[in-house]
Amino acid sequence: MIDFIALDFETATGQRNSACEVGICIVENGEIKETKSWLIKPPSYPYFNFHNVNVHGISPEDVKDAPTFDEVWHELEPIMFGNLMVAHNASFDAGVLRSCLEHYGFYKPKLNYLCSIAIAKKSWKNFKGFGLKNLANAHQISFNHHRAGADAEVCAKISLLGFQNLMITRNDEVKELMNKSIKLL
Repeated sequence: MIDFIALDFETATGQRNSACEVGICIVENGEIKETKSWLIKPPSYPYFNFHNVNVHGISPEDVKDAPTFDEVWHELEPIMFGNLMVAHNASFDAGVLRSCLEHYGFYKPKLNYLCSIAIAKKSWKNFKGFGLKNLANAHQISFNHHRAGADAEVCAKISLLGFQNLMITRNDEVKELMNKSIKLL
């Protein structure tokens, strides 16, 4: 069966290490097991770019008592270790993860990641827009867009639907079909 972790970050500024929220959705045996999210106090605190706040609605006040990324990473790392990571626009989320790990002096794990846009493009060639909201609307999935936990869960649902459409049922099949799209963190 298919196992992966869908991941999403929201950032406080244009700096990649400014994660202010992270969400993960754990998929085991082709089913969503759990979705979790953490607010994070970014290194830029209390500064948040107003454009970012307009997108996700997270303000400095929301994270004033939140843990920093290094405190959250101790909980995330064992969940992510050894799993395929899937994210919508994965280069952004992988970049945020990489930058946060660098900022706090953590070793970058060997982590394979895959973009759910690549899965969607292989699955639904005739779609005009592959944004998360467009894909969710096309599959009648409602969610609170630009909140990390909700985005991670929709990413997982879209990926599972895409795998189903491609008749992929196991991780080795994902690797075989999506090999060129799978990147190393």
